[in-house]
Amino acid sequence: MIRLLRGALMLGVCVTARVPEMLAPPTKVRFDSVDYKNILRWTPPTNSTSLQYYVQWKIYGEPQWVDVDDCQGIQKHQCDLSVVTSDAREWYYARVHASSLPSNKSAWALSPRFSPRWDTIISPPVLKLTITAQGIVVRLKPPRLLVRKMHSSLHYNIYLIHASGEEVFEMDCCSKKLMLNELNHKAEYCLQAQTMIPDQAQSSARGSVKCVTML
Repeated sequence: MIRLLRGALMLGVCVTARVPEMLAPPTKVRFDSVDYKNILRWTPPTNSTSLQYYVQWKIYGEPQWVDVDDCQGIQKHQCDLSVVTSDAREWYYARVHASSLPSNKSAWALSPRFSPRWDTIISPPVLKLTITAQGIVVRLKPPRLLVRKMHSSLHYNIYLIHASGEEVFEMDCCSKKLMLNELNHKAEYCLQAQTMIPDQAQSSARGSVKCVTML
């Protein structure tokens, strides 16, 4: 063997070891948060299949990264971080790297800084309408329970849209129903609802439009 290597060197043959190609990291790492359900999502590297992903998180300002137990060696392109990012007062980072067995790993890909309080999207309530001889009875199904836990001062705007324009009515979080009366016979009315968080100057988008015709 030594003679062969010497012969190769004398002939100018270059003998090199093959270095494994490093995986490209995931891209577009970001939090998608609706009603405090905080999902980390990412885009896999191009031209890659059968990869596993590993996710870590930390509080902004803390040095230590922590493994997300349920998101180690996963193949899906998302990870639910709602539990570990449940303190709405904090800011968080998350990161993810890709791996292909046995030992080829990508660099870590970092998310933007995330605040549950300021970055989550609040949903509008769901409208339930009942037509009576007296008017329209409005009932609401509020956003998911976690939103109500986070904010005891939720309010709702009810938009009544008719031929003459638009009126806005308010409901607080504890009201079970709103009665809209003095409406025109056989007239059509459309309604939308919106969640309001007064202590944060935040609001949801308006919900879907529901239209009814009076008796």
